[in-house]
Amino acid sequence: MSIFDLPYELIALLGIIIFLILILLIMISSNRAKIRRLKSKYDKFMNGMSGASLEDVLENCIDKLNEITERNRELEYQINAVKKNLYYCVQKVGVVRYNAFDDVGSDLCFSIALLDNNDDGVVISSLFARESSTTYAKPIIRGKSKYALSAEEIKAIDLARRSRVTDIYDD
Repeated sequence: MSIFDLPYELIALLGIIIFLILILLIMISSNRAKIRRLKSKYDKFMNGMSGASLEDVLENCIDKLNEITERNRELEYQINAVKKNLYYCVQKVGVVRYNAFDDVGSDLCFSIALLDNNDDGVVISSLFARESSTTYAKPIIRGKSKYALSAEEIKAIDLARRSRVTDIYDD
């Protein structure tokens, strides 16, 4: 008896069954791939915690989030403290070079103003002559000094007051 001797209906039924088996095999392989991807996502989510419940994982994540939030608050406090301290750091600089004496060239004399955010600081002047060099420092409070200022020192202070480091105080 050969396969061709079987009734036509039985051969058709066998063909349908073989076709369905092929479809099922394709679905099984597709499902295995999906399960493999899902398992890798699950393993990544569980982060190496074998046997841990989902509740434990979520609790761990919430604890870490709370720690990070607290650390962020601490960092914000420190940043605000640094910003307050920056008001009193040198932020404005003005430099003027000039010749104080006729017999010396190349603008070897200078006045430099170093001011903080409140225009407090110091103006330093250096006078260079052939025989000597002299340096003076005068305190500056609110852009003014109780000592007499030369024209170059006033110009250095004005340059410093107009200069500005990038404004870091605006939030």
